[in-house]
Amino acid sequence: MTMTPRALVLALTLSATSASALAQQLNARFSCSDARTEAGEKTIYADSGEFRLNGSKIEALRWESSLFRSTHGFDCSIDQSDGPLAEAREDGSNASWRISLKDAPAARFQRGFDFGRRLNCTIRLERDGDTLNVKPTCPALCGSRENFTELSVNLKTGQCRYEE
Repeated sequence: MTMTPRALVLALTLSATSASALAQQLNARFSCSDARTEAGEKTIYADSGEFRLNGSKIEALRWESSLFRSTHGFDCSIDQSDGPLAEAREDGSNASWRISLKDAPAARFQRGFDFGRRLNCTIRLERDGDTLNVKPTCPALCGSRENFTELSVNLKTGQCRYEE
């Protein structure tokens, strides 16, 4: 069977579209922890979550992030009930997403925090080969500290690396 030049161009276009759509899919689950000493005090970081994205469609989103010290701890979570929105981006061979909240003040109020404090929350997800880099900017969702910890997850081995 021979293809006309027009049919060949159409077949190549469909193939490129399928490859692009596949590159914009993410199916990641992780569970990470790390114990450190910071300023002479033992700290424990613990994170678990799931990000399942198909382009700009969020199929599943859940992330729990904790930071414990000897005298106190902080704990925050985000999930689909917070009204997340995803924006898919593609930068060459890397796929990335920007997740924001439709109404961050309402999500914060729903959690019992009624004072205003930098009412934004975004999470950048960047896939580079087998590594998923999770870069949050969420000072407002669960309290007064930066609520989520920046980390990288190897999607094949499950190994995590917390950013310093």
